[in-house]
Amino acid sequence: MAHFGLICPPFTAHLNSFAALGEELVRREHRATFILNAGAMVAGTELPVAHVPARPNDPSVAEVLRHATSPTGLTGTLRTISESAALTGQLCAGGPALLRELGIDVIIGDQLEPAAGLLARAAQLPQVSIACALPINHAPGVPLPFLDWPFDPSPRGLQRAQFAEKTGEVLSWRQRAMLIRWSKRLGFRQTLRTPHDCLAPIQIAQVVRGFDFPRPDPLPFHAVGPLRRPVDEHGVLPFHPDASRPLVFATFGTLQGGRVRLWRRLSDSVHAAGAKLAIAHGGLLTPAQERKTGADHVHAFLPYRAVLRHSALCITHGGSNTILDALACGVPLLVQPFAFDQKGNLARVLHHGLGERLATRDLSAQIRRLLADDHTRVRCHGIAQQIAAAGGTSRAADIIETALGLAVRQ
Repeated sequence: MAHFGLICPPFTAHLNSFAALGEELVRREHRATFILNAGAMVAGTELPVAHVPARPNDPSVAEVLRHATSPTGLTGTLRTISESAALTGQLCAGGPALLRELGIDVIIGDQLEPAAGLLARAAQLPQVSIACALPINHAPGVPLPFLDWPFDPSPRGLQRAQFAEKTGEVLSWRQRAMLIRWSKRLGFRQTLRTPHDCLAPIQIAQVVRGFDFPRPDPLPFHAVGPLRRPVDEHGVLPFHPDASRPLVFATFGTLQGGRVRLWRRLSDSVHAAGAKLAIAHGGLLTPAQERKTGADHVHAFLPYRAVLRHSALCITHGGSNTILDALACGVPLLVQPFAFDQKGNLARVLHHGLGERLATRDLSAQIRRLLADDHTRVRCHGIAQQIAAAGGTSRAADIIETALGLAVRQ
């Protein structure tokens, strides 16, 4: 039996995927404990949570989440990088003592939280890296995850991607400085400078190959598909879908769901296209605002797989979990990205012909056309078959146990 330390950013989608994996490891008679920044909250799981102490000048998790609702522009990007670096430093400061106190044997860390790699090396513990969002691993022609650029392996595309990476390195100077500083404080012989330097030899990604951009063999990660709990497959809807009209499901995650005007536009367009609309706003609307959306079914949260199985179209911000859940149910996508890897997910949706970018005009015509587009639906069903065969949470746990020499329990 091993005790796994789960380290990830304090965002709901990442926490939920890590909780699903941690619960599966517990089912196999291991232990799993979240090791998180001060103030980070995990809902819907009985896994224990340990927090590192807050430091005087660090941003609070609540502040980081609030800023993440409007991260656009250069100022927003620099602020996000700076706050992320501070949270990484907080984990590095309080993590070593917490790991010893808890008796952690293995660290499972998010690719986007380099503290996992720093702490694993400092404590000389085995490490597994998880790509909850799009993988950050470099590959020819694959642009950075936060760009909506197409896959382009031509000489011009490679040059463009290299320029973007150099620009990203310049913008990430605070993160680089933090990694260098903690490499020295933790006594490393080799200085870690980028999140790539902090990745583990064992890597697992939520994408499947058919959704990602082409990458050369062998892949640097195991593509296992979405990390979900068994209960996620069997959620109960709080409403009865109308079989006489197609259902459109819309969600902008837990950070962007407060956009009342956008919800109203979607509602009017969906109704004009002859369909009904169900929305999940992530708890960001008041009851009065819910009524203003005009949607047929308005809820703070809905079981995604359950509603998507009844849906003919998914309108989303392009978060990795929502995209993968929609594709797991064979549902075409309309994507309106706001930040993070959402633009990269849109680029992959377009590359594989799985949907479109949300139109700025004639949205009802776009919705009507996609509802009748059997070719897009067939391609989405093909990805659904890949996701079903990828293994998901169970396969991820198998990989971890096998790689670490632990007995695999069925």
